[in-house]
Amino acid sequence: MRPLLRRLLPALCSAAARALLARRAVPMALRPAEGAARAGGAARSAAPEHDGLENIQEKKIFKENKEKTQQSEEPCAADSVDSLMTEMPFVDTDIEDECAIHATSELTIKKKRKRTTGKEMEEGIERKKKKNKQYQPNYFISLPITNPKITGSIQALQDAIIQKDQRLSKAMVRSGSLHVTMLVMHLSSEEEISIAVGALSDSKVFIDDLLKGKRVDLSFQGIDHFRNQVGFVNLAENDHTTLLKEIAETMTKIFQEKGIMAGEERVFKPHLTFMKLSKSTELRKQVKKIDSSLYEDFKNNYFGDEILHRFDLCSMLKKKQPNGYYYCESSIVFGKSHEADLVKEALRRETQALLSRLNQIKELLTSPEIRTKISKELFEDRHNSNSKWKSCIDSESPNA
Repeated sequence: MRPLLRRLLPALCSAAARALLARRAVPMALRPAEGAARAGGAARSAAPEHDGLENIQEKKIFKENKEKTQQSEEPCAADSVDSLMTEMPFVDTDIEDECAIHATSELTIKKKRKRTTGKEMEEGIERKKKKNKQYQPNYFISLPITNPKITGSIQALQDAIIQKDQRLSKAMVRSGSLHVTMLVMHLSSEEEISIAVGALSDSKVFIDDLLKGKRVDLSFQGIDHFRNQVGFVNLAENDHTTLLKEIAETMTKIFQEKGIMAGEERVFKPHLTFMKLSKSTELRKQVKKIDSSLYEDFKNNYFGDEILHRFDLCSMLKKKQPNGYYYCESSIVFGKSHEADLVKEALRRETQALLSRLNQIKELLTSPEIRTKISKELFEDRHNSNSKWKSCIDSESPNA
């Protein structure tokens, strides 16, 4: 409808202008004609010499009216159109705006869409940041490192690195905090923490089923890094490491079934972190990357074995324990631990020392000379004791 109106509008305006001008011009042209006619009738009854003068006047008046009409045709066109428009039903409509509204609307829509799109992108980014912050991991399942050989070897590695670059002392992980992360999660309330504790407890049954009573020895050997930001010790690839990966996958499923946001999209790579630049904001401004040459001497070093015996639900944010280990909400224990092995080893060494001493005593007792000497000493002691008693009885001493 609007395109049709746009095409018909010029013709309507032109026709309306001509019609309005005709209405205004006709009375002006008729007045001299009517006067001339009346004058003509009077002239017929009057003298004939007035005919030529009247005709000249009529022509002059008609010519003047015609000139006025031609002169007023152009300047009056706008006024005529405006007056005509006031009589039309779409008087209150801005035709120019109406004709251009489609293009304007499209432009406005595009601008709005662009503004809206930009706003939506900003809101989307904000929502994503909020979501990332909301679901940023704050708890994790830890496999603690308790073997003194491993912790001692890593301490030696850290000392060697610090000697080459003192700044990296702020990046080192304390020996009490050494662990292997099995999975991470976000727990936003005490209720979710309680659910996570239950999930960890439920995991024990499945882990025991996977272990089937077998002892799992995790061998730590070699050093690697993540984008030169994190330094870690590798786990040697073997059947025990494969079993550890199965345990991590099983635990992740159990936690997720409980409704806990657990696990990561990337493939699980068990490792033992000993340094990371993110431990210090100030350090990250000074050191952008960890130079791999700093630990070149330990590149293929063997650090020791850890016996799998415990998993802990730990907090990343709560205050650590005095020994440097993380705040622990709950734990599950299975198999043997290095602490138990240490106690057993200490008892074995003490027992061996005692047995060695007893064997020495047996050897001494089996010697004839020693036996004769012992017998003589025992006989003399007995004889002296009997003599004292006999002396006391014979004297009938009151002190007897």
